[in-house]
Order: sequence, then C-alpha cells, then structure tokens
Amino acid sequence: MSNVSYHVSNLLEKMTSTDKDFRFMATNDLMLELQKDSIKLDEDSERKVVTMLLKLLEDKNGEVQNLAVKCLAPLVGKVKEPQVETMVDTLCSNMLSDKEQLRDISSMGLKTVIAELPLSSTGLTTTVCKKITSQLIGAMGKQEDVSVQLEALDILSDMLGRLSGALVSFHSSLLSSLLPQLTSPRMAVRKRSILALGHLVPCCSPALFSQLTEHLLTELNKAPPTSVTRTYIQCLATISRQGGHRVGEHLEKLIPMVVKFTGVEDDELREYCFQAFEAFIRRCPKEMSPHIATVTKLCLQFMTFDPNYNYDDDEQDEEDSMDIEDGLDEESDDEYSDDDDMSWKVRRSSIKCLEALISSRRDLLLSFYSSICPALLARFKEREENVRADVFAAFSTLLRQTRVGSSPRGLVGASSDPGSSKAEEEEPAVAVLKKQVPLIVKTLHRQLKEKSIKSRQGCFGLLTKLSHTVPGALEQHIPALIPGIVFSLTDKSTSSTMRIDALSFFHVLLLSHPPQAFQPHMQVLLPPVVACVEDTFYKITSEALLVTQQLVRVMRPHGQNTAAGFDAKPFVREVFSVTLKRLQATDIDQEVKERAISCMGHMVCHLGDHLAAELQGVLVIFLERLKNEITRLTAVRTITLIAASPIKVNLSSILPEALSVLGSFLRKNQRTLKLGSLACLTALVTHHAASIKPAALEPVLSELPALVDEGDMHVSQVSITLLTCMARACPSSLAKISSSVLPGVFRLVHSPLLQGGALAAILDFIQALVLSKTSNMGYSQLLRSLTEPFHSSPSSADGGIIHRQSFHSVARCVAALTSACPKETPGTVSGLIQEVKNPGSPESARVLALLSLGEVGRSGSLGGSKEVQGVILQAFTSISEEVKTAASCALGSMAVGSLNDYLPFLLKEISTQPRRQYLLLHSLKEVISACPTSSLSPHVESIWALLIQNCECQEEGTRNLVAECLGKLTLVDPAQLLPRLKQQLKAGSALARSTVVTAIKFTIVDQPAPIDSLLKDCIGDFLKMLQDKDLNVRRVALVMFNSAAHNKPSLIRGLLGTVLPHLYKETQIKKDLIREVEMGPFKHTVDDGLDVRKAAFECMYTLLDSCLEGLDVLQFLDHVEEGLKDHYDIRMLTFLMLARLASLCPAAVLQRLDRLVEPLKATCTTKVKAGSVKQEFEKQEELRRSAMRAVAALLAVPDVERSPSMADFANQIRTNADMASIYQSVQGGEGGSGAESMDMS
Repeated sequence: MSNVSYHVSNLLEKMTSTDKDFRFMATNDLMLELQKDSIKLDEDSERKVVTMLLKLLEDKNGEVQNLAVKCLAPLVGKVKEPQVETMVDTLCSNMLSDKEQLRDISSMGLKTVIAELPLSSTGLTTTVCKKITSQLIGAMGKQEDVSVQLEALDILSDMLGRLSGALVSFHSSLLSSLLPQLTSPRMAVRKRSILALGHLVPCCSPALFSQLTEHLLTELNKAPPTSVTRTYIQCLATISRQGGHRVGEHLEKLIPMVVKFTGVEDDELREYCFQAFEAFIRRCPKEMSPHIATVTKLCLQFMTFDPNYNYDDDEQDEEDSMDIEDGLDEESDDEYSDDDDMSWKVRRSSIKCLEALISSRRDLLLSFYSSICPALLARFKEREENVRADVFAAFSTLLRQTRVGSSPRGLVGASSDPGSSKAEEEEPAVAVLKKQVPLIVKTLHRQLKEKSIKSRQGCFGLLTKLSHTVPGALEQHIPALIPGIVFSLTDKSTSSTMRIDALSFFHVLLLSHPPQAFQPHMQVLLPPVVACVEDTFYKITSEALLVTQQLVRVMRPHGQNTAAGFDAKPFVREVFSVTLKRLQATDIDQEVKERAISCMGHMVCHLGDHLAAELQGVLVIFLERLKNEITRLTAVRTITLIAASPIKVNLSSILPEALSVLGSFLRKNQRTLKLGSLACLTALVTHHAASIKPAALEPVLSELPALVDEGDMHVSQVSITLLTCMARACPSSLAKISSSVLPGVFRLVHSPLLQGGALAAILDFIQALVLSKTSNMGYSQLLRSLTEPFHSSPSSADGGIIHRQSFHSVARCVAALTSACPKETPGTVSGLIQEVKNPGSPESARVLALLSLGEVGRSGSLGGSKEVQGVILQAFTSISEEVKTAASCALGSMAVGSLNDYLPFLLKEISTQPRRQYLLLHSLKEVISACPTSSLSPHVESIWALLIQNCECQEEGTRNLVAECLGKLTLVDPAQLLPRLKQQLKAGSALARSTVVTAIKFTIVDQPAPIDSLLKDCIGDFLKMLQDKDLNVRRVALVMFNSAAHNKPSLIRGLLGTVLPHLYKETQIKKDLIREVEMGPFKHTVDDGLDVRKAAFECMYTLLDSCLEGLDVLQFLDHVEEGLKDHYDIRMLTFLMLARLASLCPAAVLQRLDRLVEPLKATCTTKVKAGSVKQEFEKQEELRRSAMRAVAALLAVPDVERSPSMADFANQIRTNADMASIYQSVQGGEGGSGAESMDMS
C-alpha cells in the first residue's frame, strides 16, 4: 500500500514542475498506474490526486490538459464518492468560466466522468447526476453565451442517453428548461435541444410525454414563422422515433397538423414533415392504419416534386443517340441543383416514407403493387443520384416483402415446382410483379449504360433481388440486359466493386435461367468474363471464376447433345487457358484456388472430350491439389463431379493413387471431408469399376469398420452405400468383409437409432451382398447373424434389452433377404411360423418372427395362407402385450401385400371381437396408410361403415385410432368422403364430434395433396367446434387448428379474423372448471380447463411462425401477458413466445415492455419453499432458466434498456450472483437468441 502511495506522491511532486515535459510524463505515468486493476489509494492520496488533476486542467500546455482529462476516466471507479463529487463540482463551475479553453476541457472532463459512472441507479450515480443536472439547467439559461449553452446541451444529451433512470426526479425541470430552447435564434441550439429531448422521451413518464406533445401542438397551432415550424416538426419526428409507440395516442391530433404543413412552400419543412410521417409509420404501424391513404397520396404527390426541371419524355427516347451531350447537360444541372435547389430533399424524404410503409405493412402488399409500384418505376429516371439510390432501395424493399411471403426456394429448379403449397398462397403479389417485369427491364437497361457507378450498382442490386424473387422471369429480357453487363465489365473507368457487382448479378442470372437463353450471346459474353479471370484483384478473379463455371454449364448442359444447335468448340480454348493458368498458380488467394479447381472440374465434366491431350495434365494437378491440406476438400468434390460425368472421362492414370489418398481421408476428424471422400469413392466405384483392381480398394475397406457406427448415422449410411456399390460393381473386393465391416453393420441393424435413410442403405447392401455371392456370407449365414441376438435369453453377455426399433429393422432385413432369394422364401416362412407356434421359444424370437412374417407378407409373397391367419389369431390371445402388438403389425403388413385375402377377414374380426378391437384397428390403420388408392377404392364403403359405427367408443385410445383411420381414408377419395365427415358433425354425440374433428387433423398433411382445395372450403365448419359446449371437443378442435397452422397455414389464413376471438377466449382461466379434491387429509386443486388452455397457447405459438402477418400483435401480447402468470406448462410456452416476439416484432414488445417485465421478474426471483420435494426445485429452476431466456431475447432488442423498469431489472440481474449465473449460462447456450432478425426493429 505505502509503496503505491509513495510512487503516486512522487508523481504528484513532478506534476508541479515548471518543465512541461516533466508534467506531461508524470501525468502519463499516473494514467498508466490508474489503469491497473490492482491499484488501491488511501484517502489522503485520493484527495491529492483529484486536486492535482483538476489543477492540471488549467495547465498552460494543451497536451498536459488532454492527459489530465484522460486520467479522470479510470479515476472515477477508483476513488470514493466525496472525491467524485469534488471533481464534478469543479468541472461544472469551470464550465461557466470566461476562459474558452478551460470551458472546453471541462466539458470534455464531464463527458468522460458521465461515460464512466456505473449504470445502476446507485447512490453515487444519482448524486453526481443531480449535481451536474442542476448546474447544467443553470448554464442553459445563460442566453448571452451560446457556446456555454451548446456544451451544456451536449453534456445533457450524453447523460440522458446513458443514465436517464437516475434523473427521473429532474425530468420535468429538464423538460421545462429544454422547451424554451426550441425557439432560440441559433440553429445549433435548437438542433441540440431536439437531440436532448429525444434522449429524454424513452424514459420519461407518460404524463410528461403528453405535456411535451401538447406543447408542440399548441405552438404549431399558433402558426409560428416557418423556421420555428421546422424546428417543431423536426422535434416531433425525433420524439416519435425515440418514444416509439407513445406517440400512438396523439396521432389523431398530430397527423392533420403535419398534413397541413406539407402545403407550405418550404422544401426543408416538407422534408421534416415526411420524416415525421416515416417515424409515425415505423413506430406506430397499427395506429397509423386510418391515415395510410392520406400519407401515401402525399408521398406519391411529392416524390415527383421537381419544379425546376422538365423531364421531357421524348428526350428520354433520344437519350441513347445523344449519350455524350446528354451526360454533359446532366452535370451542369447537378451543379445548379446542389447549390440552390432543395426540392431533392422533399423527393428523397417522401420516397423513404414510402419505403417505411412498404416494410412495415406487408398485409397491404397487393395494394402497394397497384398504387406505389408504378410510381416508383416512373421515378427510376430521377436525375439526382442519391434520390435515385433511394428509389432503388424502396423498390428492393417491395421485392423483399414479396419474397418473404413466397417460399424461399432455391434459384435453380424453383420454377419446376408449381405444386408447392406456399407458392400458391403468395401467387397474387408474384403474379402482379411478373406483369411488371418488362417495364422494370425497360427502365433499368438504359441506366446500366450510365456513367454513374452508384446508379449502375443500384440497378444490379435490384435486378439480383428480382431474380431471387421471381426466378426465370428475366428470360425474355436477357438480350436487353447483356450490353449493360458487358459495359460494366469492360468500361475502363469502372471501379472494382462495380465489376464484382456486375459479375455477381450475372452469376445469379445464369443460375436462375435456362442455358438456352444465353447460348446465342456466348460470343459477346465470354471475352469480358475471361478478361476478369485474368484481373489482378483476387476478388474479381474469384467472382469471374464462378461465372465461368456457370458459362461452361451453359455451353453444353448435361443431357443435351451437340447436335442441338450450339457448338461449344470455338470457346473451349480461351476458357481453358485462363482457367488453367489460375489452376496452376500456387501463390494466389485461397478462394481463387478453390474456385479455379471447381471451375476446371466443371470444364472436364461438361467439355472433357474437347480437351484431348491437356486432360491428363489437368488430372495430375487435381491429384496434387487432393494431397494439399488446404485445397483437398474442393478437390474431393471436383473429382466426385468428374467421376459421375456422362462424358465418361478416363481417370485410370490417377485412380490408384487417388483411391489410397481418399482412403486416408476416412481417418481424418473433419466430418465434411469424410463425407465428401465417401461420396467421391462411391462415384468412382460406380462409374469406373473396370479400371479399379480389387487390391486398390483394400486401404479403403480397412477404414470403413470404424465409420459404421451408430454415433454418426449419416456417415454410416454413406459408408454402407459405398459398400453396396462395391458389392455390385467389383464384388471380388469384398472377399474379406465378414470379419471386418459386417459385424459393425449387424451392430447397426440392432441399434435402436436405426431408421430412414440408414436403414434403406442397409437393406440395399444386404440384397447386393447376397446376390454378389462372393464373401463367405451366404443367405443362411446372413439370416442367422441377423436373428441370433433375439434367440438368446435377455440376460446374456450383451446384457442389453433389445429395443423395439431393432425388431422392426431386423424384420425389414429378413424381408429384403427373402425378396433377393425367392427360392429360399417358403423354407424361411415355415421356419418363422414354427418359431411363433413353439411355446418354448423366447418372447423376443416370437415377436421377431411375427414382424418378419408381416414384412415378408407385405410384398405379397405369402398369398392367403390359412395357416398364417391361424397363427396370427392365436398370437392375439397371448398373455404378452409385445406379442399381441407384433401380431397386429404383422396382420396389417400382410393385408397390404394381399388385400383381397386379408381385408375382409380383418373387418369381420373388428366387428365381432370388441376385446381385440384396438389391436385390429392398428392393423387397419397400416392397411389404409400403406395401400395405393387404386387397390383400396373397392373396399372404401365397407371400411367407412365400420369406422363410423365405432366413432363413439368410450375408450379414448380406440377413438383416436378410429379418427386416424377415418382421416387417412378420407384422403383416398376426398370429394366423396369429406362432405360425409361434415354430416357426422351434426349427427353424433360429443364423442363422435371429437372423433370427426380429430379425423380432420389427419387429413392435413405437410405435402401438397388433392384434398387441400376441398379442405380450404370447409375447414371453417370444422373450426366452429371451437365454440362447442363440450370441453373435450373444443380441445381437439384447437389441436386440429394447430396442426393446420403448422403444416398448411394457407388453409386457415383467411379465417383468422373469425377464429382468433374464440382461440383467445380459450386462453383465459375459467373459475367454474377449477375444483377441489380431498385426498385423505390434503386438499388438492384440479383445473379441468388446463389442457384446453395449453392447446390454445400452443396454437398461438404456431401462429407466430406461420401467420404472423394475420395477427394483431398488441392484442396477441395481451394474452401472452396473461399466460405469463398462469400454470407452469403455460408459462414455459409464453416465455418461448416472448423470446420469439422480441425478435419478430420488437416495436410491439417495447410498447408493452413495462407490463411484461413484472411477471418475468416475479418468476426469476421466486424461491421454492424450504422442505419442498426435489421435483418442485427442478421445476422452478427450469422456469427460471426459461424466463431468463426470454429476458436475454428482450435485452437483445435495441433501446430496450431505455425503459426504466427493464433497466432496473437488468441491473438486478447483473448484481445478483444467482440470477447473473443463470443469465450467463443461457447466453452461452444460445448467444443472443433475439439477434437473428434485429434489423426489423
């Protein structure tokens, strides 16, 4: 301690030296000392340091003064409160001094101190803020010295921006001292006062906000001089931007006022008016709804406001011929407009206002296409470059909004998918846009030849967005666009960014349009692109290589023979030589290397037969790149491409070495490399088996056992696909497989995780293996290996209980084996039947035998064997549930294989055997799900009648099965059966109604289906069940609604207006459904309405994802707010919703923030009573984590901590160790979950 004090006092002594260099060095050393965390000063040293630094602020040397100011920052956190106060007092009194230099340095000092004060509303911050504020309010009143006023306003803005929570008590006095400044004769004072008011608005009380707005309104009503009006309107725009939703309640009075002022002949005032409109639209979209028509009309009127310039239409047509003179004219216009003409500001602000409108009201998109779109297109001719950029930006926003709705399919092949359900919904806007495409191209293609780089970049950006929004729409217009692209690539004065933009647009164009559209223009297109490949700037080269790669595809698309009219030969040489140059170079950028490999790969793949002698040299380079760690992944992908090429490129020169290198990659940790190498090997083995010697595959085979493992199913699947290709293409290589890879494959078959693609790969492999007859694993050995684990008793050495999934996997494998060797089938089937009949065999073996019979029967190879039916019926009487379930599965599968033999038997059993009904219905469900429509049609009537008989069954499980069967059966013949389901609603009891509504849930599938259009017309009738008097019917109606919203939102979008009120009604707690149950000495509360409420909140959560634009978010938030205080399950759901809303509609969440923070705070601070059970603690912990996730998402919203309640809560989290640790762990898990769509705020 004393050591530090000694050192510091030493420095202080030097600071009094007469030599300025001594003072400078000592102050610098002190600053370094203060920046150390370890430093601790005693009281005396603190006082001395503070006094000395304040004295140095008046030093004659400017550099010493600056250093002294810098020392204040670390000092604030190191000294005690009284010293900070001394600092502030002195700085404030210096602010009012007559010496200008001292004033400036002191105001810098104050800003430094404010920036260092702790954010929490602790004693220190509050005291300091009070001190500074009262002094500053005094300083602002000093009319005679403007610079003092400006500094004071500046410091005040800083303080309000950072610490407004600590200044609550001063808010009203600040307001009353800031308002008079708005009439100050000095422009700078007015501007800074507006800034300060903007910082005050977010955290002041509603009453103060109203007072401020009322003041502005009253003043504006007095019709003040134009300069003052400007200030007031500017202030209005600022407080609207900062205060957001609060302006909403005053809009009725404000809008007419602002509209009135747009009529005043003053360009700047009009600009501010439109800025105010823009702020209103962005911050209060809902409250602005009634005024949108007025504002749009004004914007459209003023976006063409250019009184000093005549846009002559015929001049436009001559433009192309008079290129040079026109350019000169334009420059002289610009010179004039910059100085005197302010009308461009009006045009720009009205266009920005339109952009705000487009981006905040997606629901009005179609009307925008009729009103705003033509006006924007007409303004593409705007003469001011900056304004034209805004026109482009607004049009891009329109395109982006159109694209948000239409499904985000890829560029390639997007047009080949007309049946996609989402495409149908969004058609109207996209259809209107398609009609506009010729006009867009007509207006843009002229601009692509302009000198102005900014304009051209805007055009390319817009065209790129257009290609993404409506892929393929520019096909007819490609000849018009090509000159523009070529001009930007070849023009000497073009900057590199311009070239990159032109290339990246060209790339998008090539991807989204068919090759035939470009082939006629190859002569013009290729030279400039080739020149770009040779450019010295690596970014241009890299972008040009991407384009070249697509052009190669255009020259000869796969599946097109050369006779089809386009001959690529003349162009091959020049493309090849530049690409080869880039491919050979080793001292170039990584991205260029990779793209050169890829581009050359495409050349070999599409045009390999034109390369003749050079081909082998290229392949050798590929082999080198394959051995290089940096380029190996790209090389692997390129070799895969070449191997599968229809040109059949001869790879024999590099095959042996490539195989061993690829084999070594299978050992690497990098997963993408492993998967790439496996795909490459598969392509090589499939297409080039003739050139591969079995010995060459050994290094690969030795790596495969480690890859076939349930730890990574996808890698296993790809590895097994490779083995299948080997078994088919070069079977001799698999001779030693039984000891190496096969045990792993069987382990995988018995794994509970096996399903989907990996299972399909194994089935293929087993069939290929048994047909290849190479390894010593024939039919019977394979069968034994598959079924062995099921015959041993469960307590065997493996010790594992066999998982249900592995029974199904093995049964599928057995069926695959029998279908590959039909001669063996009868023997296998009789063996399986014996297994089921044999009472001595273990249960697992009987279950497997039943499932295997089912799978074998699925292919129809059992016929209508009476013996099998007997075996199944006998199994239904078994005491083991597992055996019964397996029997019902087997019966369903067999019936799929031979419908006429088994279905009548199945239906008869269902009606005569009520005790087995559940199992038999499972079999029926399998039949309805798996049979093709054509074979089911004759039986529909008999199945339907049986199901309708059973739809009032008392047992809920059976009822749900009946509903699923009904739903899936309706998909077979929707036109006939859907109306019948509708009839059932009127006919039956509550149980029947709930079954029918659940059946509808099963007709909604996530792929497009013929039933969709019919469902859309009548789903409203089924949703009326939300008003049913029976609680359970309402619940299943909600579940069905949720399924529709999730899988096919188009069905319900139009009905939201009628459905939402009933949905919201179900989220409320109903007292009459809560009852008390006595359990011995305890009373227990049961809430019968909980399940319905939960279903309702689940629907709300789904609607957020699929139908956001149909929701009134503020009304939605009211119910979320109620849910935050509800039962555990519902709170968990509403926390998720809140986090989602924070990222989707931050503005609305900020409006309700104060009401949302309280329940979150309550959850995070609740403690479980001591002595509660462990589950209670876990539940509460989970709740707190979930609430904290919602808080983290809220804190990611910009400006959220301007709300005093949120700032306080954030502070509480930071200071409370327990909450801080939860917050940290939540942040670590999903860093800034709200950040994904922050740009929408």
